[in-house]
Amino acid sequence: MKFFLDSAHVHEIAHALDMWHIDGVTTNPRHVQASGKPFLTVIREIAQLVEGTPKTVSVEVNPYLNDWQEMVAEGERLSAISPNFVIKLHCSEAAFKAIPILASKDINVNVTLIFSAVQALQAMRVGALYVSPFVGWKEANAEETISFVEDLVAIRDNYGFDTEILVAAVRNGRQIADAAVAGANIVTAGFSVYQEAFDHPYTRDGLAKFQGFWDQSQYE
Repeated sequence: MKFFLDSAHVHEIAHALDMWHIDGVTTNPRHVQASGKPFLTVIREIAQLVEGTPKTVSVEVNPYLNDWQEMVAEGERLSAISPNFVIKLHCSEAAFKAIPILASKDINVNVTLIFSAVQALQAMRVGALYVSPFVGWKEANAEETISFVEDLVAIRDNYGFDTEILVAAVRNGRQIADAAVAGANIVTAGFSVYQEAFDHPYTRDGLAKFQGFWDQSQYE
């Protein structure tokens, strides 16, 4: 299981690379807007953090693009910035046309906003490197998500697709664990989600007790 950080805050990414050994980064327009920096500025800064490593950075094309030729052109421009970049395309008919063309140019694609198994299947069929099912959004609307991820893993394995299942919109540690149990390759979550998932109140309570015992014992 690989952990990606869903963020465009350079200080968060630097911390996660150093302290958590994250395997990659995903960005989207919301994260870029939250960074307070221009799009090209922030993705270049992120590229510098992973330069010379195999870690990937998913960079999203303009979400207004709905023409496959424009998607291909934008994907080529963005991928030229860094060999670590994977181009994020929103799940659409135009994206399905663009994916194999980009793949023929050695440009990898992450298909985002996946909400059904058939959407993911089509993205796999045409050569996406990653498919990103959004589990948090589905769960927020009372939809079951564990079998959804299991279905995607089974479809991928049934037909030997090379696509990796990148579980996105992850909101808590339970969803991380569910994705791992279901056999997903990757989860991507925000900085605070990982912080909370790596912590536990019982761990803190136990540590406080051990510190008290330590204070009352002799070291030598």
